[in-house]
Amino acid sequence: MQTRAIFAEHTPIIEPLSLDEAYLDVTDNLEGIASATEIAERIRAKIRSDTGLTASAGVSYNKFLAKLASDHRKPDGLFVIIPAMGPAFVETLTVSRFPGVGPVTAAKMNRLGIVTGADLRAQPQNFLREQFGKAGPYFYWISRGIDDRPVCANRIRKSIGAEKTFSRDLIALEDMQAELRPIVDKLWRLCEATGIQGRTVTLKVKYADFQIMTRCRSNTDIVQDHGNLMRVSLDLLATLFPMKKGVRLLGISLSSLRSEKAEAPRQMTLAL
Repeated sequence: MQTRAIFAEHTPIIEPLSLDEAYLDVTDNLEGIASATEIAERIRAKIRSDTGLTASAGVSYNKFLAKLASDHRKPDGLFVIIPAMGPAFVETLTVSRFPGVGPVTAAKMNRLGIVTGADLRAQPQNFLREQFGKAGPYFYWISRGIDDRPVCANRIRKSIGAEKTFSRDLIALEDMQAELRPIVDKLWRLCEATGIQGRTVTLKVKYADFQIMTRCRSNTDIVQDHGNLMRVSLDLLATLFPMKKGVRLLGISLSSLRSEKAEAPRQMTLAL
């Protein structure tokens, strides 16, 4: 929240990527600063002075290149990719470093002889579409340093949750119930802090062998209070017993979200 507040001192056009990362469009910024690099320097300095944390920043003329620039000087650096640098900078990188190219896609590209940005740029758009579907045109254009996606300040949040990884495997129901309760408490505090409410409760379980299991319950109306959320969460956990494998992670999330101001709450009915 502190870092987001610092971002908001410069622009209202903020697109969160994760808890600690966001795109900012500073074309028309609130302080009228002509240099995006200067804005990035001010933001990094303010984050350090207010929180004691380091922050890396990337400055460029589109989202793809800004993300590459941000990753280029981590954990405490600033890198700028100007338009004249963009295409050449992309050509030198391995495709595994491209945002949007995960390990599986990178491995497939490598099997096709596509290792660097230059290799990707050499491929016809039709070939990339055949191999990678709807992502093909995106790969075609980013290999040229082109990305027309706007910074979207109003991304719709689909879920809110909390989870915890344990240092030992949990076997007994009582141990899991004891660990699940503070996770539910944390989620409810998030709901109260953000004003977000939800109808669907989902339990996430990761076993010691890394298999993930989920159980969910959708309600006809929002989960009205902490007690309801706790009861549903513990009920979902109980449905997994008897359990033959140890548990390494538990999580609870709410989806089918709405703002608490959307309408007055009604009596909740549970339905599996």
